[in-house]
Amino acid sequence: MVNVIFINSDTFRRDHLGSYGNDWISTPNLDRFAAESVVFDRAYAASFPTVPNRLDVLTGRFTFTYRGWAPLAEDALCLPKVLGDAGCTTMMVADTPHILQHGYNFQRDFTAYEFIRGQENGRLHTHPRRPKFPCKVSKVRNGRGTLTWHLRNRADWKSEADHYAPRTLRAAADWLEHNHEYGKFFLYVDTFDPHEPWDPPAYYTEMYDPGYRGEEVTYPRYDFADYLTKAELKHCRAMYAGECTMVDRWVGKLLAKIDDLGLRENTLVFFTTDHGFLHGEHGIIGKSIIRRRTMSYCPLWEEIARIPLMVRHPKAKGGRRVKALVQPPDIAPTILDAAGADIPDVMQGQSLLPLLRGKVKSIRDVAVTSPALVRDALAAGAYVPSTVTTARWSLIYSSPDGTDRRRATTRAVDSLQRRHMSGLFPRLLLYDLKTDPHQKKNVARKHPDVVRRLHRKYVRLLEDLDTSEDCLASRRSL
Repeated sequence: MVNVIFINSDTFRRDHLGSYGNDWISTPNLDRFAAESVVFDRAYAASFPTVPNRLDVLTGRFTFTYRGWAPLAEDALCLPKVLGDAGCTTMMVADTPHILQHGYNFQRDFTAYEFIRGQENGRLHTHPRRPKFPCKVSKVRNGRGTLTWHLRNRADWKSEADHYAPRTLRAAADWLEHNHEYGKFFLYVDTFDPHEPWDPPAYYTEMYDPGYRGEEVTYPRYDFADYLTKAELKHCRAMYAGECTMVDRWVGKLLAKIDDLGLRENTLVFFTTDHGFLHGEHGIIGKSIIRRRTMSYCPLWEEIARIPLMVRHPKAKGGRRVKALVQPPDIAPTILDAAGADIPDVMQGQSLLPLLRGKVKSIRDVAVTSPALVRDALAAGAYVPSTVTTARWSLIYSSPDGTDRRRATTRAVDSLQRRHMSGLFPRLLLYDLKTDPHQKKNVARKHPDVVRRLHRKYVRLLEDLDTSEDCLASRRSL
């Protein structure tokens, strides 16, 4: 039985890591970690976005087929419960607010947990009453609410160590130092950075956009990006890149602590994220469209759906790259397999250990990334795009329009109730990733046979996952 450390850094785009081809953002610690790890080149999110992803990770299930943005269900069998029953100490250290506040209860089965409060919409402080905004409120998503809370919560910060990612990763390292000698452990670390609001120390942002003097749109409205100037959009990228570098620096401190404590040879370490973010690609900033009280998902293109996943196993050769399609529901079975615990039948993911050891080349031929398909979430007429990915193709599919659009609402993205919009994006998009990796040309009309084939794979997977007919009926049609 090995120890396990799982690090989830929210909204960390894979192409912003040197190990995944980035050449302008400094991520030396994660790049070094990648050189020691098995790097998965074709990892894709499953349930989208934040809260559904954590449901996938902790239950080992494709939860988009039956549950939306919702608290941990009372009857959900979770990874820390199974590990705890096997004699493992389990610890959660997190600053991601959505999984711990408002009764979402994701800490339930851990032996203990530490919640670093105040991120994004965390209601920690009531002062200053009217914090100074870094830009016009019209450019901000929920500025009078979320950004105001955030600015209050950080008003007294004095150094980099006060930021959330540093505090969370430092707390994880401290827990290791105090607990590593007490038997086998599972340490779950969940930091919300580099998710917006983007406010790393100025010296990080200055690395990527020196001399900028304009407005800082730290918490941009999710929308078509033409409401920002080119300089503002460039600075958004710089602030985000600065957050990536800050996260890298403090992940490096946790990785160093593993070595300091002599844990490298008996500890399995994961680094991953839940999804990516658009910084002007496809004309959008964000991962959906949010306008005041309305919201629409946008197509889950590669920048959003394709995620980094690096796994350092003490008995697996590092520096290898794996091209197999893998997804977050595979994480829990992998951890249980490595820990020598039985994998419950209710888990739908597959252990990655055979891939880590080079015993097999693939475990699935299709990956599906999707918002929730449950009736309450899609409410007949809502645009709910599922991305169906194979070795070569990417099909972005939403079921034919319904008629009852007025009733469609959602709490996805940040737990705030909004009316669901439709009609902003095509219902079918097909991309040839071999010739068009940046998904600039929709070839659905040119390749109807491929559309039909991928749609059949999609429906078959939903059937294999025991998706209810209530959710599946409208998805059977092209």
